[in-house]
Amino acid sequence: MGTTAHDVPAGEAAAERALQALVVELDQCVEELVQARVRAETLLRERRDGRPWLELVTGEARPLVVERISTVLASLSAAGHVWRREQAAALQGEQVSINRIAALFGVTRQRISALLKENDPGADSTVTGG
Repeated sequence: MGTTAHDVPAGEAAAERALQALVVELDQCVEELVQARVRAETLLRERRDGRPWLELVTGEARPLVVERISTVLASLSAAGHVWRREQAAALQGEQVSINRIAALFGVTRQRISALLKENDPGADSTVTGG
């Protein structure tokens, strides 16, 4: 197993980088959601003041509340996936069984195997077409 500066195994370093990226993404998503919430409160207040839905929707500045939410969901999904994959690899590097990792993550052992194969450059190359 390779090591990085400070004698941290490569798998652990990748997991730490993925976790740090997840923290950054969470902070950005919180900010996006705060802005979406403020805008949603404004829309709700305007609706209660009698403005029609069409006027509210057509007058809403971009990004729309729903666009912000969609962006947050997509970015969290991507960052969460990388974190889960790297965390599974780090656990496997600590000799934790695939069955145990699956139980910890609340998924099937097949899902964990698939995650771990994403990190394995020698894994079935027919999946990627090369």
